[in-house]
Amino acid sequence: MTALLEVRGLVKRFGGMTVVDDVTFDVGEGEVVSIIGPNGSGKTTTLNIISGTLPASAGSVRVAGRSIMGRRPDRIAELGLARTFQNGRVIGNLTVADNVLVGLEPVQRVGRPFPRLRHLVGLRWIPLLAETASALVPSRTRRQQDAADRERVARELDRFGTRLAPRIAQYAYTLSYANRRRTEIARALVSAPRLLVLDEPTAGMNQTETAEVLQQLQELKRRGQTILLVEHKIDLVMTLSDRVLVLDDGVVISQGPPDRVRRDPRVVEAYLGKAFAEAMDDE
Repeated sequence: MTALLEVRGLVKRFGGMTVVDDVTFDVGEGEVVSIIGPNGSGKTTTLNIISGTLPASAGSVRVAGRSIMGRRPDRIAELGLARTFQNGRVIGNLTVADNVLVGLEPVQRVGRPFPRLRHLVGLRWIPLLAETASALVPSRTRRQQDAADRERVARELDRFGTRLAPRIAQYAYTLSYANRRRTEIARALVSAPRLLVLDEPTAGMNQTETAEVLQQLQELKRRGQTILLVEHKIDLVMTLSDRVLVLDDGVVISQGPPDRVRRDPRVVEAYLGKAFAEAMDDE
């Protein structure tokens, strides 16, 4: 299996505290890999480094064979990585449709002229000025692209059925918590990312809502979507994942197929304590 994501020797320190310590793993094309572990084990920090929102203290990360160390999050997104966050990140005063449209930013071409100049400090004003002009006086090509983008957003919201599709014109602040989470997932998916990174996508959802999200993620998996998932709901992780990585105090204590990982005494100890792990081992 070709590795789409390669993480090697990842380390993150905050002062004298090491929160991610020599983490190494791969995510293959079309694979679902989950990271689990107790609170404070370094799961979200690992995702933040991979997506560029935190710099690493050491190690390397490659997406599709290209190093992303030191790249800004927008540059990493342009390589095909999209993510959701542990804490909600919808924009409350935008509609559901406009929230999802934001996810198309990394793949826009007509609406974002001169993309290479955006990364040159002294010349950034040129694409920004051109983008403003295109928005104020849209060309025929721009109008066609805007219409295509709106259709793309509508199709993405249809994935969530009655949960989101009828709410396409509603402001995000009016949504339930679960529908805000769904809107975030739709925003991450609309750009058709090569690597979808999900940080606790079912946090705060009840059992029925969680089952719905699991079903949608299983459908994405059947379609070949590569997913890196952080999630506390172990049943969901074990059902969905091809492989599971377990962190404890920033260190990888186990990784492999779900059935093997869930029986690993080190994993049981991390979640339930040493006495429970020893009792299980004696059996």
